Amino acid sequence: MTLADTSRRPRRAFWGDARFFLGILLIIASVAGVWLVVSSARQTAPAYAAARTIVPGQPIAESDLRAVEVGLGQTGDAYLTPPRWRTGLVATRTILAGELVPRESVGDRSESRTTRVVLRSAVDVPASVEAGSTVEIWAAPLVESGEYDQPRILVADATVVSVERDGSMLGGGSASLELVIPRADVADVLAATADESLVSIVPASGDGS
Repeated sequence: MTLADTSRRPRRAFWGDARFFLGILLIIASVAGVWLVVSSARQTAPAYAAARTIVPGQPIAESDLRAVEVGLGQTGDAYLTPPRWRTGLVATRTILAGELVPRESVGDRSESRTTRVVLRSAVDVPASVEAGSTVEIWAAPLVESGEYDQPRILVADATVVSVERDGSMLGGGSASLELVIPRADVADVLAATADESLVSIVPASGDGS
């Protein structure tokens, strides 16, 4: 074959090269992948956020929740959404106002292991203690009139429902608190109030000053 014969052979069109089509497919796939990621990030769905602070054991009404549009993506199943809400649900832990409600933070009322008590603290509580705060309940047993034994802790993880402070007493105030406590601690708390122990409510470590 002469050089002239080689020059007369027609060249293969560039679009006939498999590598050309493979490159086009890779570009299309890359663009489609970016579009899917961006589109997924922009998608929102309704979920429930707490309209106010909800404490453990509290029955959850629709008025305690507000629906918000959020982009949960693959984490959508981890939160309470309108289709999953039903009557009879109670909080199993404190849910702060504005917080998205995790499904693990609610349960059936029949499974609740907490109850509420109202106690008057012998000392005032810091202003930082409010609804949703975690506090400890201490009691100093009465030995004789005006004398008390060393205080001991009754409940290490009570949750505050409400606080009423009284600052009228000279040299310091007192406070009445509605608290959520584990049912297992009810007997000890009732016994302490019955034998006139000196009951004090103090912030749990890291939950007040």
